[in-house]
Formats: sequence, structure tokens, C-alpha cells
Amino acid sequence: MTNLVILVGRIARDPEARTTQGGTSITSMSVVTDRPARKDGKTYKDENGYTAKESEFHRVTCFNGLGQNVAKYCTKGQLVTVEGRIHYTSWDDKDGVKRYGCEIIADKVDFLSKGRSSANEGAPDIDED
Repeated sequence: MTNLVILVGRIARDPEARTTQGGTSITSMSVVTDRPARKDGKTYKDENGYTAKESEFHRVTCFNGLGQNVAKYCTKGQLVTVEGRIHYTSWDDKDGVKRYGCEIIADKVDFLSKGRSSANEGAPDIDED
């Protein structure tokens, strides 16, 4: 059995890092992916003549060293590849209503573009052809 996710998209907002009481580093980010929009099973053009797109936002969680690197070097708008697994959770909210969530637990994040300037000083090089 396999639970494998591969996303290629842009970071929707700057990653948020925190540390648990036990010392685990956790970084959360949202990655947006686009795909062609469809009407009646066919792609169509928007008002500017471009193929219309539908965006999906994916919650991504990174732990420890990976999370620290993502928090240090990644910024909003940066193009990344995320490899990981889907993780589902459920909980009861303060009113006792059952809630459900879905996130990607990242095993690997590759930087496909550089983020904003100062955040990327010392970042690993990107192979640009």
C-alpha cells in the first residue's frame, strides 16, 4: 500500500514556524496548485483569452530540520515541490461538533525558485538551466 503525494505549486503565504513543549520544530505552509477549469467537461478561456484556471490550496506540515529550512528560506510566491503523505485528523470542537481536517506531511521540499531576497541569503543553490 502507498500513501504518496507530490505537489508542484507556489507558497500561498509565508510559512509559520513553532516549537512544541517537547522541542519538536513544526512549520506550516499553504501551497497552491492550479489546473485548467472546465465547463461541460471542456477547458475554456477567461476574459483575457487565457485558459481559465482553478486553484486548490493544500495545507503542508514540515517537521524538525526540514521545517526549520522551510521556515528560514521559503517565502510567499516561491515555487516548490513537496513530497509527502496525506494525513487525516478528526477532533471535537468546543461545542462538541466533530470536525475533520486533511494535511500533507512533507518528507521533502525542493525549492524551484528563489524567494524574496534577504530571506534567501545562504540558501542552497538552485539548478537553473
